[in-house]
Amino acid sequence: MNELTAVKKRVQSIDILRGIVMIIMALDHVRDYFHNGAFQADPLDPATTTPILYFTRWITHFCAPTFVFLAGTSAYLIGLRKPKADLSSFLMKRGLWLIFIEAVVITLAWTFNPLYNAIIFQVIWAIGISMVLLGLAVRLPYGVIFTIGALIVLGHNLLDYPEAARNQNVPFIWDLLHNGRFDTYTFAPNRVLIIAYAFLPWTGIMFMGYCAGKLFAPTVDSIKRQKTLFIIGTGLIVLFVVLRLLNEYGNPFPWTEQKSGLATLGAFMNIQKYPPSLMYACITLGPALIVLALLENVQNRFTEFAKIFGRVPFFYYVLHIYLIHLLTVIAFFIEGYGTKDIVGQTPFLFRPVQFGYDLWAVYLIWIVVILALYPLCKWYNKYKATHTQWWLSYL
Repeated sequence: MNELTAVKKRVQSIDILRGIVMIIMALDHVRDYFHNGAFQADPLDPATTTPILYFTRWITHFCAPTFVFLAGTSAYLIGLRKPKADLSSFLMKRGLWLIFIEAVVITLAWTFNPLYNAIIFQVIWAIGISMVLLGLAVRLPYGVIFTIGALIVLGHNLLDYPEAARNQNVPFIWDLLHNGRFDTYTFAPNRVLIIAYAFLPWTGIMFMGYCAGKLFAPTVDSIKRQKTLFIIGTGLIVLFVVLRLLNEYGNPFPWTEQKSGLATLGAFMNIQKYPPSLMYACITLGPALIVLALLENVQNRFTEFAKIFGRVPFFYYVLHIYLIHLLTVIAFFIEGYGTKDIVGQTPFLFRPVQFGYDLWAVYLIWIVVILALYPLCKWYNKYKATHTQWWLSYL
């Protein structure tokens, strides 16, 4: 195998995995808008959920950490073609751009509220600020970046203890840094900022993804890379099991025995995403790294399908939220709701709390969304491959 083919295979495995998690991501967002219980109960609560609803929510846990981790890996691969100064500048500019897009373009997609009564900081904000920090850090030695990332991922749950002592009453900056559990802050009359993603734990994940990029350097043997990814992935899963059985550190909420074995398993696997706990990172990134290792030698219709989405992640992400919300508006009027119902109890216009369908319809709409987005993403992927405008690297 020549070097060009090896590089192509490595990048394809990253694109395929990213595409897979983005397909799954759409399922969660379709559920948010179309499931009749989305705003009424926690789908991961063993006391109220069903096995299929629990699975529908839990499987999407893989999306955000894999997305953020691979963003770091991609940054390392970009750095193979750029001087450190250029890479640093690019990451900081792109990170600031992503924060702007989160606040203006993606918030509008979620809310459909042109008055911006609510601005939501979610995963794109977390990627953006983490990318700015990575841009500052790339000039540091590799070992220092690895140490910073590892300390954040392994140690940030130590911050849970002072948070608990404050009884969740934390200042704004702390919410941005570590708490971030959908707390709201009024920044102008009738306007609030909702912090869903505190950035510190996600920054740690991005730093670790950047360091993992070293495994994809042209000098690394394919078999060695796959073996290393498999060992690290397995180790993370084992660490999750050990930490969860100890039930002390790594997740702020311990699991308890439930009325049935299945419900107890649900409680055991119910780990904190906002912010992502150490256990959450282990049980999501562990399997993701194993899949990444296995995908390197897989090529079939499904991987080709997923790869299209993985090559245009930003385009797909923005588009899929607008499409899902647009379909919600159509269903809103079909179901007999009127203009008086557009503004409800949540920041999301055209989405009354009682609105929605059974889970089978959620899966059907999800499939429709993915199939509708595929030709658009395929077109944009081809456009990017045949055009060299500078702004394409920011989309």
